[in-house]
Amino acid sequence: MHYNESAENYLETILVLSKKLPVVRAVDIANELGYKKSSVSIAMKHLREKEHISVSDAGFITLTESGLSIAEMIYERHEILTSVLTTLGVPEEIASEDACRIEHVISPESFEALKSHFIK
Repeated sequence: MHYNESAENYLETILVLSKKLPVVRAVDIANELGYKKSSVSIAMKHLREKEHISVSDAGFITLTESGLSIAEMIYERHEILTSVLTTLGVPEEIASEDACRIEHVISPESFEALKSHFIK
């Protein structure tokens, strides 16, 4: 399963925010990512059309089962890739930035190989 990198980033951000905030709104996502609220609104419309999120009448955003699955996959990749890179001596901030790029393009096979080699 490969999704658009932007969509994956939004879904991962919704997951991370949902762990920190009682509710997630478009403005929270815009603030977290440093995007304009109008850009986030367009992205939320696309994610809603693909049934990866639902939006309440009050504007609260929640991940659907498919959205949660994608978000958790990307979040796991991010966390493990960051850990692997820091283990190799890469500074935390750089490791996290690099992991954010790698997490979208690494094959499932390569990711599982890294995960099984570095995470015991």
